Amino acid sequence: MKLLIVEDEPKTGNYLRQGLIEAGYVVDLACDGVDGLHLAASGEYQLVILDVMLPGLDGWNVLSRLRDAGWQVPVLFLSARSSIADRVQGLELGADDYLAKPFAFAELLARVRTLLRRGQGQSQPDRIVVADLVVDTLRRRVERGGQRITLSPKEHALLELLARRRGEVLPRSLIASQVWDMNFDSDTNVIDVAIRRLRAKIDDGFAEKLVVTVRGMGYVLEAPEVEAAQPQ
Repeated sequence: MKLLIVEDEPKTGNYLRQGLIEAGYVVDLACDGVDGLHLAASGEYQLVILDVMLPGLDGWNVLSRLRDAGWQVPVLFLSARSSIADRVQGLELGADDYLAKPFAFAELLARVRTLLRRGQGQSQPDRIVVADLVVDTLRRRVERGGQRITLSPKEHALLELLARRRGEVLPRSLIASQVWDMNFDSDTNVIDVAIRRLRAKIDDGFAEKLVVTVRGMGYVLEAPEVEAAQPQ
């Protein structure tokens, strides 16, 4: 999941970005309305967190221009302007939610997850099951064979990507862009190292291995094929 924060206050913007990255998201940060509008209109983001009071172009205008251009990306307003009139104006302009400053990060994160689930619809389930592996994307819990597995935020993001696209061979370049938000460099082994660590947690100790290397192509998460019973 790729998010955009448009916030001109550096301390707030960096705090939000770091917190959301630790929660497993890929996050970009724009510091004014003009850059925010340009990035939001690129179509690369699943959610925009938008401040109201911005230099260059305020949040009201950023949202209005996005909606006028037909962009339906979910938008969460984040603003010190907390009056009922401000909230109503934001929602009438097409915002999906409005959170007043100061706020608790836990509440922001809950609202972000709610908006993302709403935008995903039925095609993106909260619970993904592959063989005896269960990935609960809502509660960020992973179990295999009934055993709880603890993952880092990046490991969870990697596993969720593989699980959502189970059975599909994912090249390293795609994994790099989706999980690390970087262009793939053939000289780096960060993806291979991450896969080894993930395997150590979800495959070691189990007879059936779910994370498979397809040599020269990438990685795939898939349930082992069950051999059909032979007729007697």
